[in-house]
Amino acid sequence: MPGVGSRVLVTFGRRRLVGLVISQNAPDHDRSLKPVEATLDLQLIDQQLIELARWCCRYYCFPPGELVSLLLPTALRRVQPFRPQPPDGWALTAAGRHADLSRSPRKRELRDVLADGPISREQLEERSFSSALIRAMHQSGWIEPCAPDDRRAIHLGPDLNPEQRQASASLLSARDRFKAFLLAGVTGSGKTEVYLRVARNLLRRGAQILVLVPEIGLTPQLVRRFEARLGLRAWTYHSGLSEGERLACWQAAAGCRARLVIGTRSSVFLPMPELGLIVVDEEHDASLKQQDGARYQGRDVAVLRARRESVPIVLGSATPSLESLSNARSGRYHILKLSRRAGHAAEPRWHVLDQRGSEGAIHPELFNQIQRHLDQQGQVLLYRNRRGYAPVLMCNGCGWSAECDRCSAHMTWHQSGSRLQCHHCGASRSQPRRCPDCGDPNLRPLGAGTERLEALLKDRFPDVPVHRVDRDQLSGKHDFQALIEEVRAGGPCILVGTQMLAKGHHLPKVTLAAVLDTDAALFSADFRAPERLGQAVHQVAGRAGRADRPGAFYLQTHHPEHALLGSLLQQSYLSYADELLAERQQAELPPITGLALIRAESHQTQPARGFLQDAAALIRLPGLSVAGPLPAILSRRGGYWRFQLWVQAADRRLLAERLGECFAVLHELRSARKVRWHIDMDAVEL
Repeated sequence: MPGVGSRVLVTFGRRRLVGLVISQNAPDHDRSLKPVEATLDLQLIDQQLIELARWCCRYYCFPPGELVSLLLPTALRRVQPFRPQPPDGWALTAAGRHADLSRSPRKRELRDVLADGPISREQLEERSFSSALIRAMHQSGWIEPCAPDDRRAIHLGPDLNPEQRQASASLLSARDRFKAFLLAGVTGSGKTEVYLRVARNLLRRGAQILVLVPEIGLTPQLVRRFEARLGLRAWTYHSGLSEGERLACWQAAAGCRARLVIGTRSSVFLPMPELGLIVVDEEHDASLKQQDGARYQGRDVAVLRARRESVPIVLGSATPSLESLSNARSGRYHILKLSRRAGHAAEPRWHVLDQRGSEGAIHPELFNQIQRHLDQQGQVLLYRNRRGYAPVLMCNGCGWSAECDRCSAHMTWHQSGSRLQCHHCGASRSQPRRCPDCGDPNLRPLGAGTERLEALLKDRFPDVPVHRVDRDQLSGKHDFQALIEEVRAGGPCILVGTQMLAKGHHLPKVTLAAVLDTDAALFSADFRAPERLGQAVHQVAGRAGRADRPGAFYLQTHHPEHALLGSLLQQSYLSYADELLAERQQAELPPITGLALIRAESHQTQPARGFLQDAAALIRLPGLSVAGPLPAILSRRGGYWRFQLWVQAADRRLLAERLGECFAVLHELRSARKVRWHIDMDAVEL
């Protein structure tokens, strides 16, 4: 019998599937077990990582089969051997140096790039050299594959200020043992410099470093910064890579060739035998929580892995999550504060603009400020978390509005292509020429998305570049990073976009930042909305004035007197978060209590309600509070009616154990066959 962690081949009916041995303690009488047909790799995954994944399976209540997806990249889950990965690097041959490429400017450009020495495949891709071009050059004998030198030239960074030095010393004092740190530093305070200083010290001792980031968009800039400062290659691991690239990183990490890995939440399960430090950057970001399949929280799993492997972990953010702050206040985490910006940069001045009585999406005073900052050679960043031209298309005659046929939501109007699109299920249809109800041709777009703001700004500032930053505009693999580099190197411009802009990017020439709409968050039914509002506002404000020039921040609202805005504007984020924690304490809401949602959806309302009623009767236990079935905030999506149970407990362990006990029984309920359902432990989306 192959040992735990071995990759095996098993026959299921007419199919042959790849499996992973997670235990050898199965009962002999269980005839449902399939015999192992062949062993593909012996003990590929170590016992410690297997146990971490099994803990996640129990705590987050997902099927055991998901363990294979967590622990093995896609290429290792295929029965057929994966085709060889393209070479890691390319070098110029003697024939290539003397080839006549006068009629092929792109090939000549590639030759010039390789003239100074071998370059990695990733660096060539970032410079937009296509695989077809590289293949043609190789077939002609002008370039050849090689293993690029992982070493890089080291660029010394700035001297650390006293707070940064103290934080670095605290982290290094915990090497070779577990200790969880929350690095709470205002935007621009140099949290990354602390990571780099600690990582450099531990790399000298032979340790591997794992850095988790919430978004793929943050990866390229961190990679270059870490490589330049640490003098070695940073391997990346995220969903934007090909299967071969992910496999190469997985194998390099397992073989200790990858000393530094920067990846998204799935990289927390990478095998790293000599792991010495885990960093979770922007730890507050909701993207660290998986929203389908195995619904694990990458940040919390990283903390558990650090504890099990006796290594320090640092969670960094300018706007820490209430969960992490609660752990810091209770002593589970050690909090490190960076209270001022690094260098000579100062915090931006905050201003509130009252939108009442003001027509248009942008306040006249904000227009004046944009012009002033552009005249002073500054750059402007405007945040509006709505894609498209307008959130609603409405008939001026009868009040009809375009709604999705499959969701309980309006369809967003996109002027580009004159189409209506649902941003929940993806449904799309052409814009009607007349109102479907009354025939009136006067259909008006209400509200402003990023597309409409872009048009408005281009009309108002025709001589200034306006860059729209959202998924509709930047869909290519390297589009976003190319834009960020263009903005950093360029002159005055305006950036208008969604949350992609508020994710920790360093844009030193931005002197004015603004949030154009906060009102929806002020009256949201989601109890996490005030926390997310505070995080978004502080993150956007933090993009302004990060270099030597002073910055300004403007916030537009129709409710300037709202108590939540008053609290947000009059104190630091940490003080604001402490107020929210006190409110959560009174309301007995997370993180004070544990919360799990059992969600069910069906094409009619009754099957989902019926299953959840059966589930509620099964789960109830002293110490648990079960509420529902309740409609989800978005009650219908993709043609399915959505309901949920709220299951809460003061003792999170009791909650997890009870749901784990009931998980298999819920699958056997007759009512479960008529619905799609799942358990979301520590849910962040309602």
